[in-house]
Amino acid sequence: MQIKKIVGKKLKEIRLKSDMTIQVLAEKSKVSSNMISRIERGLTIPSVEILMRLALVFDKSINYFVEDVSTSHEIVHTRPGQRDKTVYDDDENNMQTESFTSGLRDPQFMSFYCTVKQGGSSGQQNMYHPGDELIYIVHGKIRMNIAGETYILEEGDSLSFKSHLPHRWDNIGSDEAKVIWTLSPFTII
Repeated sequence: MQIKKIVGKKLKEIRLKSDMTIQVLAEKSKVSSNMISRIERGLTIPSVEILMRLALVFDKSINYFVEDVSTSHEIVHTRPGQRDKTVYDDDENNMQTESFTSGLRDPQFMSFYCTVKQGGSSGQQNMYHPGDELIYIVHGKIRMNIAGETYILEEGDSLSFKSHLPHRWDNIGSDEAKVIWTLSPFTII
């Protein structure tokens, strides 16, 4: 089953079990009702930030929404081209991610191989959420803004930070950037 369908099915299931309308969930999570509807119908995969907002309403980890217990494992080995891919192709965030941890049962972290198009960005708004992040630049040049500080990351550079700090990023290189992005812990406390 595709990750979009798993997330949508689980979100709709828990919303209905909680006797909650899409509008009430939208108000509680501060996620638009249109976005919730699109997620539930399996038309889009929510960003990590949106998934965290939704998970918090139900006192669940993000893993609850993305894990298909019948297909999760204690050991996951993938090769290039075999990983679950997600494409974020909105106006700013032109990025493709490949999950290193998809299929791992109840992971305490998530790790992705990200390809960020030239000029790609996390958007104008800062993000913040529980946990820690580690970014390692395989190729390219990324500008990270964290709590008012700017860091220019180039090939071989890494940056770790507490994700509760307001942060955003831009690809300022002359071509696409290749980044390993790890988030931990991947549960809502």
